[in-house]
Formats: sequence, C-alpha cells, structure tokens
Amino acid sequence: MLEHFFSPGTVAVIGASREEGKVGYDLLKNLVTYGYKGKVYPVNPHAENILGIKTYTSLKEINDTIDLAVIVVPAPHVLKVVDECSAKGIDSIIVISAGFKESGIDGASRERELHQKIKQHSVRMLGPNCLGLIDTQSFLNASFAADMPAQGNIAFISQSGALCTSVLDWAVNECIGFSKFISMGNKTDIDEVDLIQVIDEDIHTKVILGYLEGVKNGTAFMNAAKKITKKKPVIVIKSGGTMAGAKAASSHTGTLAGAENAFDTAFKQSGILRAKTAEELFDYARIFSHQPLPKGPRIALITNAGGPGIIAADAVERSKLEMASFSKNTIDLLRAALPAMANIYNPVDVLGDAKADRYKFVIEKVIEDPNVDTILVILTPQTMTEIEKTAEVIGEIANRTDKPIATSFMGGKRIGTGLEVMRQRKVPNYPFPERAISAVEAMYKHTLWQKKPASKIKKFIIQKEKATSIVEKIRQMGRQYLCEDEAKQVIAAYGFRIPQSILASTEAEAVQAAEEIGYPVVAKISSPDILHKSDFGGVKIGIKDAAEIRRFFSDVTQKAQRLMPSAEIKGVLVQQMITGGKEVILGMSRDPQFGPLLMFGLGGIYIEVLKDVTFRIAPIGPNEAEEMIHEIRSLPLLKGVRGEKPVDINALVDAILRLSQLVTDFPDILEMDINPLIVFPEGGGAMAIDARMTISQTANYTQNAHKM
Repeated sequence: MLEHFFSPGTVAVIGASREEGKVGYDLLKNLVTYGYKGKVYPVNPHAENILGIKTYTSLKEINDTIDLAVIVVPAPHVLKVVDECSAKGIDSIIVISAGFKESGIDGASRERELHQKIKQHSVRMLGPNCLGLIDTQSFLNASFAADMPAQGNIAFISQSGALCTSVLDWAVNECIGFSKFISMGNKTDIDEVDLIQVIDEDIHTKVILGYLEGVKNGTAFMNAAKKITKKKPVIVIKSGGTMAGAKAASSHTGTLAGAENAFDTAFKQSGILRAKTAEELFDYARIFSHQPLPKGPRIALITNAGGPGIIAADAVERSKLEMASFSKNTIDLLRAALPAMANIYNPVDVLGDAKADRYKFVIEKVIEDPNVDTILVILTPQTMTEIEKTAEVIGEIANRTDKPIATSFMGGKRIGTGLEVMRQRKVPNYPFPERAISAVEAMYKHTLWQKKPASKIKKFIIQKEKATSIVEKIRQMGRQYLCEDEAKQVIAAYGFRIPQSILASTEAEAVQAAEEIGYPVVAKISSPDILHKSDFGGVKIGIKDAAEIRRFFSDVTQKAQRLMPSAEIKGVLVQQMITGGKEVILGMSRDPQFGPLLMFGLGGIYIEVLKDVTFRIAPIGPNEAEEMIHEIRSLPLLKGVRGEKPVDINALVDAILRLSQLVTDFPDILEMDINPLIVFPEGGGAMAIDARMTISQTANYTQNAHKM
C-alpha cells in the first residue's frame, strides 16, 4: 500500500531547478545527496544538466518506468503535469506546489479540479502544498527540508510543513532518529488514515507522532487509530480548536460540545495520547522512542537534592502514577550503604556529595525492587557531583534493564557533557522533574490502553418503527424541533421510563388530565418554538387543584401569544410529579467529523454553569458508559454522601447505552437532551422527566448518513 511513495525504484522531479535556493533545486539535491539508491530523473524544459544529472524536457522523453513523480511547478501548471504523469503510467505523485485551497477561492477551485483529475486517473497523491516526505530506510529524501534525519523508530506526520522543519532541526540536536517523515499539506487525497495504515505495517516504526488541524473522516480515523495503538503509541498535537459548526446550539449538549471536546473524546476512545504543546510532543517522543513501557504506575525517585525530589513527588501525586513503596530488603540495603543523613525511602536522597558510585549502587538496588516499575534520576550540579560519570552509569544500567529510566539533570553549562552522554546512550533527560513525570505518565497511560479490552456494544430490544414514524411525521410537518411530548415518545420507544403525561389543548382538558393523573402535578407549555421552557416561565411544579391548573394554562398560553405571536402553541403538557432521586443529564450533539457525541453530567438548570460533564462518541459499550459516570467531579453525590443512599448506577449505565443505540440508529437526530433524568436509589431505576430533540430537515439524511 503506497509502496511507491516510500521505496520507489525511480523518481522524477518535474520542475527541477538549476538555481540554488529554489524548491526545485533543494528537492533534487536532497534526493541525490543522502544515499538514495534509485534512479533520479530531473525534468526541466530549459536545462540539459542539473547537479551533474542529465535533465529531460518532459516525462515522455524518459525511457524508463517512473514509480514516483514529485511535482514542483507553479500551481496553474499542476493539472497538465498530472495528465502527463497518468499518460506515463505513474501511479504515485507528490505535489509540493502551493497555490491551492490555502490561497483562496481560485485556489480552492483549482484543488477541486486536481482531486477530480487524480480520481479520474486512479493516481494517489500526497499534497498539494506540502514539504514532501522522507523515508530513512530507503534513504529517500523527497522533500525540500534542510536536513536528513538519522535512522530511527519514530514516524512523524504533519499538516504543517514549517513544523516539520522545526522537528527535524530539534531531532538532529537531540540525536533522535526517524523512520518516516511526512508532510501531508492540504490532504486532498492521502490523509492521516492512509498514513496510519501504512505505518501500522512498518516494522521500522515504534512510535507515531502527528500534528493535526483536523481529520477528513472521523470514523475511519478512529478505527485506524484503535488498531494501531494496541501495538504502537500514537502521540498527536491538535491545533485549531473552535466550537463545532456555526449554528446556534439549541440544546445544553450542543452548547457544551465543541470541536475540542470531540477531538479529546475521539483520541481517548482511540488510545491516542494528546500532547498539549509542541514541547510535550517532543518530551513524549523522547521517552517512547528509547525506553520500554512501564508495567505499572509505581515510580521511584532518586535525587541528590531534597527540593527537586519534593517537586517530583508533588508531580507524581497530581498524576496517575504512584510513589513506589520499597520492599524491606531494598530499605535494609540502602540503610546499610548510605550515609546516616540520606533518606532511604522514596524519594531517595543520596545527598549533595553523591558521586557516580553512590548513584550506581542506589539505582541498581531500587530497580531490582519488585515494587518499582519506573525510575526517575534527578541530579543537580554540586561541587562533588560527577556529572559525566553519573550519566555513563545511568546509561549502562538503562541498557540492561527492562524497566524505563528517565532523568532530570537540572542546570545548564555544567551538565552539558552529561546530557551528551545520555543522548548517545538513549536515556531521555528532562530539564525539570515535572516534565519527566508527565512523560512517564504518558507511557503508563499507554500501558493501560494496551491492556484495556475492546468495547462490546450492547443491543436492546426496542421499538424502532415507532420512533421512526414519529420522526418522519415531524419532518413531513416541516418542523426541525420536537415538542417535549414527541421527544419523550421517541425515547420511550427505546426503553426509557417516562412519567405519565397528557397533552391538554384547553383549560378543561388540563383539569381533566390533572385529575386523571392525580394531584399534585407538573404543567409545562408545549410548543416546538419554545425550547427552554424554564427560561420562558413555562413550567410549574406542585399544582394542587383545578383552579391552579386553569390559572396556569390561561396565564402561560396568553404570555406565549403576547411575546411570541408566531409560535405554534400546542397547549399544556400535564405530567405526573416525580420526587426523590438525583438529577442528571444525558445528551447528544452530532459532530461534523466524528458523529454522535454523547454527554453525561449532573442535570438541572445549572448544567451550563457547572459544566461538570463528560463525553463519548457513540456507539459505546458498558465499560465506556461506566467510565463516563466515574469521570465527573460530582460522582460522590451519586455514590451517596452524609447518609444518603447511592443512586442506581446500573440503571444509569443502561440509560446511557440506550441513548447510544438511539442516536446511532438515527443519524437524523442532530441534537438532544434528556434533562433531567431522575436516577433513584439502588434498585429504583431511572426516569426521563424532560426531553428535547432536533432533527435534520433533509428527508434522505438517514440513508446518506450511513454512507458517510
């Protein structure tokens, strides 16, 4: 798959240049400078020879099969060159040229034509507007980057060519090697999913780094990522966080769900580690590239200075890691060998006069402890400190243990030689302990992900036909918003318990409904045009008699006619009054890239203020539903505080899974809330008190959605 991009036997450079400093020159120079063994054919109608290589006026003059074409001509000429590539039988092209959708309306139109053309010719294309690619195993540097990275086990894919050059420069200084280095550019054809699938099968790649501004197909991206992250870590920095979509959200979920939450959730469910900064991306890359994964969360800290040790311990406390508790044997060995002033517990303080031999003794004894999964060695440059020798000791131990070792040599000029030793020995160093702890924590998170069983989707027996008929009826009426009673009928078809409710269109019907249900009751205005009934003053609880229900009906309908004369008022929904339990919210907002984004949190009117919510992308299984419940900060309120009984967590899991099935079955549901969902004490189940739903106005949306 895409083999001609990474190990071509022949490469043609269309737009090769004789002038130094031009992209066509630098790219050709990179191809012939760094050991690529294949044949290189420059194409330039105005030159006979470039860099000592025979140059051709056109592709058709080349009497050879071309595996890969690299196009560096001005954007208006690219389409013609693609035709020439197809006529030559070339199936793989890299378009370096800029001047496409990144440049405005004309460029976007040109890019659409380019996409149509490559599909017409069955050609695969990287770019346009990209830096190119590098494959260190084949010594192929088909880019205009200033450097060729050393061979290594990191694959890097990026939407930003400028970031690529920065990463390359950093890698040379840090002695970091790469397997593949790929600039995607505008991703008109080849995208992150294609490249993940290629790297998945690459035996030379251990770690995948990525810079993304967005993804083309969220579902395909997640499926590819879930597969590869069970074998190799994928670390991504994602930029460009904005709220998803330009429309005004009509639900609480729509208000709180945004592009960033969708990406965070997609990454979490796919096993991708998200780096918050470029610095973090490099920090994680360093440790994943050179160290084995930790088997557990227990970390030991070894330091020659008390303060940095405490800083590191604080960082551990804030992370998912744990401070290791040494075995009695380790403590006895340390007590017998270290000075009386040394701290023999974790963190181990070897004191400021510690030389390389003391560090070596302590590291060896601690790393042999079965209660230790990872070691962080901290060093500050003091008068007695043997910096270079200590670095050599650490490097030697790191190369013969199956437990990860990280270091934090703190300082500047004086630690330079030690840092160089550790770079050569492949031991990751971090200038501050907190960054080291963060990197170790990322490795432990990946360990947890690899052990995590695959999600199993639970299917309920439901009344899909009933839900479909309601949705279709609303659409045929030309409405996008469902009234509360309509939305509750849809969720009831999927097994949600709802309170007894009767829609009354007159005062007399309201009185009759209240008497049938039994006082006290709740009354709510029913209108597809009044979505936030509480804000409108359209809800009244605890109605005790006929006079009160009549008065509410009259007041609320007149208010609606006065303030919203064009609104459709169906009447008043009279509802059984439910007491007890805890209020939570379930919701969904359909993300344009990843699909149905489920939300769970504490319910009621304060949801948008507290924002104590968590997200998952449907469909999900029972384990993921339980994770959602346990992620909110308010979990203790559901577990029971100050003598209160815990809520029925099983019923809550059941409700989340039923919502997941509903929004997966109905791609035409764009947004919805069940707020509040009352969850009763253990064994009491749950009941949906209110529901809100927005559907697509396009009649064939459901059929199209399944093809996305």
